[in-house]
Amino acid sequence: MAATGSVKTDGTRLSRIDQYLFKIETIFCLISGLAVFSLMILAVISVTGRHLFNQPLSGYVDWIEIIMPVIAFLGISYSQRLGGHIRMDILIMNLKGRPLWVLELISSIIILLLVLLLLWGSWSHFLRSFDMSVPLWSRDSSVDIGLPIWPAKLIVPIAFSVLGLRLVLQIWGYARAIYEGTDEPVAVPLPEGAAEIAAAEAAIVTD
Repeated sequence: MAATGSVKTDGTRLSRIDQYLFKIETIFCLISGLAVFSLMILAVISVTGRHLFNQPLSGYVDWIEIIMPVIAFLGISYSQRLGGHIRMDILIMNLKGRPLWVLELISSIIILLLVLLLLWGSWSHFLRSFDMSVPLWSRDSSVDIGLPIWPAKLIVPIAFSVLGLRLVLQIWGYARAIYEGTDEPVAVPLPEGAAEIAAAEAAIVTD
């Protein structure tokens, strides 16, 4: 599992772009969190309606179907920026300097290629659902109450686009670190040990 890394900032163009993109990622992550909260509210309404009025929320499963992509995808770029995704660190944690950045650069390039393929596929999937000439612009809809599906499908290529931009910035950061030979490059998550992570989590709880 990857250790969540700290991200250094400075006054360079790369760092400024990184911080601007991070603001967008933070907003997306907030929207994702609000979507989780909305599902809790819907669950309370549905269960309360079923037990008190024998009438659960109409289209509850349909709303879950629409909201789930918001929860699943909008936060992935935020997590990528902080180095929070799960991965094997047996080799990574034993490397430092240029060998570490070279390995991170290679893995980031591979991930970017995969994300570009997913972006192309998800955009094509959205286009199959969206049609300006039909009611609610949707060629398909949910089974129960007929909610248009295309907004949920559009969330996926939007999230992958932001993730692709994040990966481009990280590739730039790793390439710059290799060229300059620095141990603390900007705009990339720096690996942290267990003690550093524990101290950071303790500080959050204390605050």
